[in-house]
Amino acid sequence: MNITLNAQPYDMTAGGFYFRSIEEFLRGFQRNHNDQGDPIEEYEIQFIDGEGIDCELARAWGLHQGNFAAFLEKVEEWSDDQKTRYIIAVGECGFDHADVCDDPYGVDIDMYEMESMRELAEQFVDEGLFGDIPDYLANYIDYESIARDLAFDYTETIINGQSVIYRCA
Repeated sequence: MNITLNAQPYDMTAGGFYFRSIEEFLRGFQRNHNDQGDPIEEYEIQFIDGEGIDCELARAWGLHQGNFAAFLEKVEEWSDDQKTRYIIAVGECGFDHADVCDDPYGVDIDMYEMESMRELAEQFVDEGLFGDIPDYLANYIDYESIARDLAFDYTETIINGQSVIYRCA
């Protein structure tokens, strides 16, 4: 795993520390004390370095001291597609973390990696969502109009540099 997190204490008289695993956090947690020699118990957890998709996942995850261990596990376990689905489900659609954390595919989201609504409109026509269109009428299809209509139900976003169009159910 190539993620670096920072544990920044809420106590202004103590320094923070970087960590890459739960074990490193626990070692830093046990060693860290403030200027009066008291142990530090509360930290803000900050995402410092890693893949772009993992940074966006951390933001949607709402990374904090109580959930960073589960975050680190999912970063290792999940594919980029699962991470993207979580980011959209929780960060964009407002699904609860608990509903998505176990299975990002368990929520009803339509997701397409496409550059534009027009491209989605073209795909929908090709797939027959508007019925069979005779060849002599194919040149008269107004894809821009279909794209505008799709924009009422679908939203465009960019995740990790990839354009994604989605619809929350």
